Amino acid sequence: MTQDPAPQPVDAGTVKYLRILVTVLTVTMVLGFIIIVVLFVIRFSDAFGSGAPDPLSLPAAIALPEGAVPAAFTRGPDWYAVVTGDGRILIYDAETGALRQEIAVE
Repeated sequence: MTQDPAPQPVDAGTVKYLRILVTVLTVTMVLGFIIIVVLFVIRFSDAFGSGAPDPLSLPAAIALPEGAVPAAFTRGPDWYAVVTGDGRILIYDAETGALRQEIAVE
C-alpha cells in the first residue's frame, strides 16, 4: 500500500517573496566580495607600492663597551639597541652613535 499525497498548491506570493529574497541576498554577497577585493588591493598597493617608506639604514660600526659580546640588534626611528651576552641592553642614538642608556636585564 502506497499513499501518494496530493500535490499542494504553491502560493504565488510566497514564490515571489522567495525570489526577491534570493536576489537581494545574492546582490549583497556579490557587493561584499567586491568590497573585500578592493580593500585587499588598496592595502597591498600601499604596502608594496611607491608609497612604502624607505628602509631604515644600519650603522656602519657600533662601538661596544669592553668585553661586550652582541647577541641581538634592533632599530627604532632615531635609536638602535644592542643586547649583549652578559644581560645588558645598550641603546644608542642613531645620528651620533652615542650611548644613550644602558639597561641591565636580570
